Amino acid sequence: MDIHSDSYKVAALDQKDAIEIIRSAEASIAQLTGSPVTLIAYEISGDPES
Repeated sequence: MDIHSDSYKVAALDQKDAIEIIRSAEASIAQLTGSPVTLIAYEISGDPES
């Protein structure tokens, strides 16, 4: 998969709690679906209205 957008960039998560929440969500979704998943955090770069 190739995702391109000038409006978003991959978020730099330095907070351990944020990373743990994402890992927990990945595990929960994988358990529900039976397939491993990877969640990607994006942050808005620039004006969110554009």
